[in-house]
Amino acid sequence: MELTSRETWTIIHGLALGTFFLLAFGGGLAGLWSLRPGLVTTTGIKERMRRLYVGSSVMAGVAWLTVITGTWVVYPWYRAQLSPVGEDTYAGCAGHILPSTTCSPRDFLKSNVSGQTDNWHQFGMEWKEHVSWAAPILATAAAFLIIYYGPRLISRPWLRMAVIVMFVGAFAAAVVGGAFGAFLNKVAPIV
Repeated sequence: MELTSRETWTIIHGLALGTFFLLAFGGGLAGLWSLRPGLVTTTGIKERMRRLYVGSSVMAGVAWLTVITGTWVVYPWYRAQLSPVGEDTYAGCAGHILPSTTCSPRDFLKSNVSGQTDNWHQFGMEWKEHVSWAAPILATAAAFLIIYYGPRLISRPWLRMAVIVMFVGAFAAAVVGGAFGAFLNKVAPIV
């Protein structure tokens, strides 16, 4: 099996970084949820906080890497301005069943040559472009609060719950971006 450089970057962006994000989220959420008085010993607090510091920082870092590679590496290939053939903007897409060298994935979706695909661009890609940026912002805010407050989160259940909400919000934003990305890549792959 051979992968093009574009397919490789798509895998790095979506599959590899997305997997690390999910693993860090799962570990961070479990650590935050069980960070309650009576459930941890002094030794357990030190060990758990070390994992939370590293896990939340990794989650924030991976979220930033995912959004940055998506925005500045993969997204330009999606939006490539290929020269139109003739008067029609989407003439290069006529007769194609997938994007090609004359039809970018964006143009392929907007041209509707394989059915009603314009909505995938209008709704799916617009949501993916904008909602995905919430993931690294929320993950960074959660990591900052975990590092700043540390073990004091145990005695502040309202603050711990606020961090959990930020964690889950980051996850939800990543799920929206990831799901739309997977569906869009299925309908109009970057080739």
